[in-house]
Amino acid sequence: MPAAQATLSRRSGVPYTDFPAQFQAQGREVLEAIERVLARGDFILGSEVVECEREFAALCGVRHAVGVGSGTDALILALRALEIGPGDEVITAPNSWVSSASCIALVGARPVFADVRDDFLIDPQRIEAAITPRTKAILPVHLTGRCADMEAIGALARRHGLAVIEDAAQAAGATLKGRAAGAFGTIGCFSLHPLKNLNAIGDAGMVVTQEDALAERLRLLRNHGLRGRDEAVLWGLNSRLDTVQAAVIRCRLARLATVSDARRRHAARYQAALHGLVSCPADRPEEYAIYHLFMIQGDRRDALQQFLAQRGIGTKIHYPTPIHLQPASRGLGYGPGDFPVTEAQARRILSLPIHQHLSDDQIDEVCKAIRAFYTGT
Repeated sequence: MPAAQATLSRRSGVPYTDFPAQFQAQGREVLEAIERVLARGDFILGSEVVECEREFAALCGVRHAVGVGSGTDALILALRALEIGPGDEVITAPNSWVSSASCIALVGARPVFADVRDDFLIDPQRIEAAITPRTKAILPVHLTGRCADMEAIGALARRHGLAVIEDAAQAAGATLKGRAAGAFGTIGCFSLHPLKNLNAIGDAGMVVTQEDALAERLRLLRNHGLRGRDEAVLWGLNSRLDTVQAAVIRCRLARLATVSDARRRHAARYQAALHGLVSCPADRPEEYAIYHLFMIQGDRRDALQQFLAQRGIGTKIHYPTPIHLQPASRGLGYGPGDFPVTEAQARRILSLPIHQHLSDDQIDEVCKAIRAFYTGT
């Protein structure tokens, strides 16, 4: 372990992330996978990409997976594959990472927001109220590693003839009623960023679909629109999943169930210990949430975060400023008070450490500190 990282791990009693621990757990396997790519020299769309796509499609229970350069690229390419652009509107949630909306703007369409429910997930009733003749798609976000209400959203989309693009960036391996995140809509989009449960060692993404024609169009769009070496049949991007990253992702895929189970155990421990102190997420019936994030809600959030930091406990806020209140959104015409649930949550949410390398003692340390903050005991 590099000295600086080792020092950081020792200094923080409960680190929010622990990449050195991940390397210790799987480093040899990952390095051997990378060496195999280097030895073959198939650096662009190599054999590891083909196998990674096959395994990812199996994870989601779909026919096709297409590896791309990032989760943001996955969303942009999904929109382009569906020919969504200027004059169109796409409805999404305002409480997500900015790329859920920026990808819509970057293809020339207009992001339209619908407020969320108490579970942080987009409210289907609010979606319906936001539909106009210009609406072309719904882009629900599976925030924190939990599936949005895809049954209601799917029914709404069918009723209005809309595409559904799932932002499953935080939800690889999550299921609802036995169906995997990414498999409900027209297209599912994933980020495999280092912070995700299923992670590369740099930027990477995946797009999944059941439709053969869409998969073919996505493969063209990610590779300059090339069919063969010298024929460009449409204008595309350079957004290919790197072969080295694909090799790493395959190593991670083999352990994804173990990672998700560990995070779920940590979540259950938090839920039991923090009951009555703060608001904790709770699993719904027939749900397998993977807990990319464990977001609590509590009074005096900023003071709590500082209190925990003084005790070496890392936390994050996902996200302190809703997308509709970002400077980049000024031209959309939204303002404070437009999405009251999202805005109220943004003042109270705090993400606790949930990564798979935590021990029970560390979870208990976090819970003890939160109890001390609220009760003085």
